Amino acid sequence: MVGRVLLDRRHRTSPAKPGPPDEPPRRVPPPPPRWQRWLVPLLLLATVLLLWLPGLVSTKASSVPYSEFVTKVDAGDVKSVTINDKGAVDGTYTDGSDFTTQVPTAIDTAGLNAGLEAHKVEVTATQSSTSFVSVLLGWLPLILIVGLFVWMGRQAQRSLAGGLGGFGRARAQIIEAERPTTRFTDVAGYEGVKQEVSEVVDFLRDPERYRAAGAKGPRGVIMVGPPGTGKTLLARAVAGEAAVPFLSITGSAFIEMFVGVGASRVRDLFDDARKRAPSIVFIDELDAVGSRRGGAVIGGNDEREQTLNQLLAELDGFDPNVGIVVLGATNRPEALDPALLRPGRFDRQVTVPLPNQAEREAILTVHALGKRPGDDVELGRVARGTPGFSGADLANLVNEAAINAVRDGRTTITAADLDTARDRTLLGRRETSNALLPDERRAVAVHESGHALLAALCEHADPVAKVTILPSGMALGVTEQLPEAERHLYSEDYLLDLLTVRLGGRAAELVVFGQGSTGAANDLAGATQIAVRMVREFGLSSRVGPVGYGTGQPQYLGESPDDLLRKPYSEQTQRLIDQEVARLLTDAEHRAVDLLRLHRGALDRLAARLQELETVDGAVVEGVLRDERLASGTPVRRPR
Repeated sequence: MVGRVLLDRRHRTSPAKPGPPDEPPRRVPPPPPRWQRWLVPLLLLATVLLLWLPGLVSTKASSVPYSEFVTKVDAGDVKSVTINDKGAVDGTYTDGSDFTTQVPTAIDTAGLNAGLEAHKVEVTATQSSTSFVSVLLGWLPLILIVGLFVWMGRQAQRSLAGGLGGFGRARAQIIEAERPTTRFTDVAGYEGVKQEVSEVVDFLRDPERYRAAGAKGPRGVIMVGPPGTGKTLLARAVAGEAAVPFLSITGSAFIEMFVGVGASRVRDLFDDARKRAPSIVFIDELDAVGSRRGGAVIGGNDEREQTLNQLLAELDGFDPNVGIVVLGATNRPEALDPALLRPGRFDRQVTVPLPNQAEREAILTVHALGKRPGDDVELGRVARGTPGFSGADLANLVNEAAINAVRDGRTTITAADLDTARDRTLLGRRETSNALLPDERRAVAVHESGHALLAALCEHADPVAKVTILPSGMALGVTEQLPEAERHLYSEDYLLDLLTVRLGGRAAELVVFGQGSTGAANDLAGATQIAVRMVREFGLSSRVGPVGYGTGQPQYLGESPDDLLRKPYSEQTQRLIDQEVARLLTDAEHRAVDLLRLHRGALDRLAARLQELETVDGAVVEGVLRDERLASGTPVRRPR
């Protein structure tokens, strides 16, 4: 496995202050006191106690049939009875026990009255009445249920910041003029991008200059680029430099399952911006709401398209002299609707690319603040060894190095910590428990020696920085190459050498063992991808000719499956492309095998050194080749 392929580069507040005097800030209701959270559970508990406690504390009398009651009366076992107007009887036996019964309304009770008088039973008559407590107990469950719904409705209103009317309001984070502290000086590198967006700052600071010249300031600026390149940070720097209110919202915040909510939030957002003008509206991840219309939905009736239509109308509707500038950021400019990008809406499209070597060094310097780098740390060398890293990748690199220092019980970051963090970022965690068998260890050493020697032998290949046979992530061994300078164009010679180095591991296995292995699977996949682009996009095949079948649009997030399925050429052309790709790979493998056979002694010595030391740097590779040439009497190759 070789180092990073440059053709496949990784795209990688203080308290709120009130608004202007004419528009008081919208206040979100404070959270309810803690005691209100327990109100409903306490009411439910009280209801249960009121309903069940009287029955639990009272002594329950036994219920007896009416016939048994008459028999007891005739036997003289009844002491007293209480009869109400509904025929319910509560009585006491002569032994002191209580009973209850019910007198049937269809039976003549004259005999019962005579028996009660004959045995001198104490009879008491009562009239039944409905007490306030019983009425309250009967209605209390219903009252509590209604109260529970009212309480839940108020909680929903509070969470929606104003009830059902606030459900359609824009959920934008409003940062007033005094709060933005980010400036252009806080953004390392990207001088060209900062110059592009600085005109927005000039327009918001002094719009009269533009009016005097009859010029109109930019209405909208959209920043496009790979993830992690600092588009949101640049937008905050614009707000900080202009010292105006900054309304920040993401594109996904407009989209809801309810029809019309997104359009309502767009209207509300621009209403807030007009009230706070001059101001900046920043919409992050613009592709979430601004994707192309059409496709499966015909007529534009879905919620997302209605939201986009409202956004287009708002961008056309405000007066350019009011002082409202809309900033957008996206990783997918190819997915945006063309109507959104026309002049008069988003007037400018600013590309925020991956940082170059000088910008990476400046970014590393910013992220190294607050940390303690050692004397052996050279940020320029780290920047040279991280091509294709974004600003977020570099921040993660420095943080991983600091974590590695803490893991070793140190507070100072060394160069070894940065190298370990780079390997972990590119390859994954070092697998110390993944012990190789002796035969596997020798095979990996031979494989990586083939990569390293061919990188040193090929004239246009990048120099070797480090070779290791310690497993990391999915790789059993790694050969890292560091470019001497930042490349922007790649010649055909460079690409052919790159293919040769890629296939160097497999070629070394063929030379030493006479057969290949599964260890070259990743190398073959990477080499095939490079060869396909050489034939299909770069026009570097004599048989296919100067024809390019690229997408023509930046793919910061990689090609989608639909792009891979849609081919702008015929099956016959695809067959020709396949043949040319196979030819390029076969020629590169033959060249690699011939070079390694010519330098078989250096290959064996380097593989032995790798088995002994496990990790060597590029100087060891150059030394092995130098020793071989001195022994054979050939001129010593000048190290690069």
